[in-house]
Amino acid sequence: MGNYTFFKNLLKKHSALLQIMQDRHWQRGLLTVGYFALILAILYFALASTRVELELGRPSPRKIISEWDAIDYYTTNQLRQEAAQAVAESFDFDHTVLNRAEERINNFFSIAKNTQQSNNLAPEERASLFVAAVDVELDQVLAMSFLDARARDLEEMRVQLLEVVDSIMEQGVKATGLDNARRQAVQEISFLLFNQDHKRVMGKLAQAVIEPNMIYNAVATNQAREAARLAIPPVRILRGTEIIREREIVTERHLAQLQDLGQLRGAGGYAMFFGLALILFVVFIIVGIYLFIFHQEIYRDTARLAMLGLIVVITLFLTIAATYFSGYLVPVAMGAVLIAVLLSPQLAVLMSIVMSVFVALVTGNDFRFMLVALFGAFVAVYSVSHVNRRSDLTRAGFYVSSMNVVTIMGLFLFAGTFRLEYELLRDFSVGILAGITNGLFSSIMAIGLLPYLESGFGFTTSVTLLELANPNHPLLKKLLMEAPGTYHHSLVVANLAEAAAEAIGADPLLSRVGSFYHDVGKLKRPYFFIENQLGENPHEKISPNLSTLIITSHLKDGVELAKKEKLPRVIQDIIMQHHGNSLVSYFYHQASEKCQDNRDTPCEHDFRYEAPLPESKEAAIILLADSVEAATRAMPKPITGRIESVVRKIVKEKLNDGQFDRCDITFKELDTIASAFVKILSGIYHSRIEYPEKELKAEIERSRKINGSDS
Repeated sequence: MGNYTFFKNLLKKHSALLQIMQDRHWQRGLLTVGYFALILAILYFALASTRVELELGRPSPRKIISEWDAIDYYTTNQLRQEAAQAVAESFDFDHTVLNRAEERINNFFSIAKNTQQSNNLAPEERASLFVAAVDVELDQVLAMSFLDARARDLEEMRVQLLEVVDSIMEQGVKATGLDNARRQAVQEISFLLFNQDHKRVMGKLAQAVIEPNMIYNAVATNQAREAARLAIPPVRILRGTEIIREREIVTERHLAQLQDLGQLRGAGGYAMFFGLALILFVVFIIVGIYLFIFHQEIYRDTARLAMLGLIVVITLFLTIAATYFSGYLVPVAMGAVLIAVLLSPQLAVLMSIVMSVFVALVTGNDFRFMLVALFGAFVAVYSVSHVNRRSDLTRAGFYVSSMNVVTIMGLFLFAGTFRLEYELLRDFSVGILAGITNGLFSSIMAIGLLPYLESGFGFTTSVTLLELANPNHPLLKKLLMEAPGTYHHSLVVANLAEAAAEAIGADPLLSRVGSFYHDVGKLKRPYFFIENQLGENPHEKISPNLSTLIITSHLKDGVELAKKEKLPRVIQDIIMQHHGNSLVSYFYHQASEKCQDNRDTPCEHDFRYEAPLPESKEAAIILLADSVEAATRAMPKPITGRIESVVRKIVKEKLNDGQFDRCDITFKELDTIASAFVKILSGIYHSRIEYPEKELKAEIERSRKINGSDS
């Protein structure tokens, strides 16, 4: 019992999961997340693969060249540091220090004079009193000797000492140069003509009073050094610069430069990853908003979104591969062509910009490669916006090549580096060759991938429709041989539908091709349809109900033939919908007349097509063109006035019958369609001059004579 409950709960959870997976919102979300992760991984690993792993002090395994321009912060900082160190320190001159020194010298000699005047004291006592009164370290002997000097000598010593101290202090004394200043003072004093003991006392006094008068100004110094740093411009590493040679010993400078270039493995890995994720997130948001506003049919179709993502991924893979040879080879034009043909030319323009952004990322933000890719993609979109034959795709490749050549020439001239030198001419020639190859390669790849994308996602492009429009298609040849009346009818319907589709902005090519095949189901019983009857009418021998069953069965028979011939789904839908659930009025009225005697009215439902209503403008146009052509062909005298009356009557009847309830066709478009039908049919059934027999014979004879004289 426990196992049963477990499996029952598991099935419930599985069923709920399937319901979630089948929800369009979940499918769109999962698809977006999947492609986001895939494209992010491709871009990240493509950029990470260009990085290298080096070890300080060991030889480099290969030569490394800068792949793009960058600032060399290592060299720049070194130069700025040297410039800052070359700036001298700033000091403020303190004048109070000299004044204080002079005051102390004067005070010293004043004490000495006063002490000398103490005659009542013994020399030893005077010396002790003097030593205690001054702030200079003196021994007893030096003090006694100094005090024995004459007053005139003391005054001379004071004056001389002031001159020595003033000269030294005026030069400026820094804290670091204090010892030198004091030694200089002692040395200059030693040259004076005084007693040795007196000079020693003067030297000690000078050493005591000399103090630093140059005060370090840290703020001014830092400002001056910062200005010196800023005066050094950043050193740039130019694209193509050799960073390190093969087997050269790796230094800190090499590692720092590769770090700045982002070519060092492990350098800024997380930052680069999240940066790419943010850029890609913005791109996905922009594309999603664009699709939601302008292309709801693509936004709500998971298959189309999946194909859009696949085209971008394929283009990105080929772009990365092409960059190993030349950035001018990136085949963004290929992706643009595929998106324009399979989805929408307008969407292809936006995706061209997106894929060009990817090119810039992959090529290291190289402006040149991005411009070449973008302009080539724009030309590709323009050249395939209205494809009328498969050769248009080939022609698009030549247009892209031409645009690439012009763009590359413009970039070389704009850079101002184009000169008649071997290196420059070689680079220019390689660029031109790569640009031409890019266009041809994009065209070839687009033609090759187109059928696989069409069949893989079940889409029908104009190229496929053009192939189906070929009169040599087996089904059309069979229709021509076995049901020539239906074939001719289909050709007229095709002309009518194409003109009407062009008039209202629908797809004229789809309308034309759909008209070619709309009645292929008549191949099963061609003789039951009046356009193929040469003799008796087989419907005269069977009941109206059976005739209706045979007539209406050509829809299912046509779909079976279309599936057998693997015609696209859109053509199968037109085959099934080109009558809607219209009434087979001829046999209904015939049945009604037969039932008048017994007053048993036939059921109208039994005489209607059992088919869905037209769901597209093209199917609705073919429904009207089919009815109008048949009605006009049955008219005894189809003149313009009667043709217009019949056409507008049929359009009104189909509208009142609800045949357009499931397609977004408007009253104005129905009026435009009717006018287009009248114009075409009036040209087909225009009145002709009936020549009398005599005049006809005379005209033939005249033509023979003219031809005979010419020969």
